[in-house]
Amino acid sequence: MDQATRLELDDVVTRALAEDLGDGDQTTLATVPEGLSAKAVITQKEPGVLFGVEAAEAVFRALDSEIDLQLLAEQAVWREGGPVLSIEGDARAVISGERSALNLLAHLSGVATSTARYVRAVEGTSATILDTRKTTPGMRLLEKAAVAAGGGRNHRIGLWDAFLIKENHIACAGGIAPAVAAARVAEPDLLLEVECQNLDEVDQALEAGAERLLLDNMSVLQLTDAVTHVAGRAELEASGGVTLDTVAEVAATGVQFISVGAITHSAAALDLSLTVELER
Repeated sequence: MDQATRLELDDVVTRALAEDLGDGDQTTLATVPEGLSAKAVITQKEPGVLFGVEAAEAVFRALDSEIDLQLLAEQAVWREGGPVLSIEGDARAVISGERSALNLLAHLSGVATSTARYVRAVEGTSATILDTRKTTPGMRLLEKAAVAAGGGRNHRIGLWDAFLIKENHIACAGGIAPAVAAARVAEPDLLLEVECQNLDEVDQALEAGAERLLLDNMSVLQLTDAVTHVAGRAELEASGGVTLDTVAEVAATGVQFISVGAITHSAAALDLSLTVELER
């Protein structure tokens, strides 16, 4: 995990615990004796890709610096389920941290699992699954790390690390050609991609020198025509409305990339549980 992602993780954990604990976990403080020790295991209860154990560990360590944590499963691979993390330490810390730890781990594992399903669906083609900027505010780096764990590739991290000239930019700049020209002058070395809705716009973008074209909400037939028409003169990315039911057909058109916002914004949480056993 790089430094930027670690900083985001620390911030997310801090905010998650502040949100959940507030002035104190009243139920646990009232019912769990101070100083009581406990063992617990987090278990994966359905098939999927595990990712984000570091987030769960950070939650428990924030509440008990002496807690003992042992990873019991491999991350970033498809697994059928089973034990994930053993936890041994202060019972109050384990119980109070349970929900925040599971929320983060289940969500990030869900993103990785959703990505893996799309990646599996396009196996045997030349298409790569990309994420988008449709991420949870404040969790972009973590969610994009989860996409990578699921076998996808990160598109741009934000608005700063690549050009993606879309219809509103084109309208404000006065057309595709002036938009591309202005971007080239501003930052010549950045990847430059242009959103195209038809073959006329594809031709304008190619003439302007765009290196990647985003084919927006095109049908499979339109995508096939675009691949033939472009004939390798630029990389092609299909985007808009792609689902697990349609992604294989989209990949078969010959596009190099397929961007899927759903792998982050609509990923279902992976089913996980935490079971506590008291130390006697």
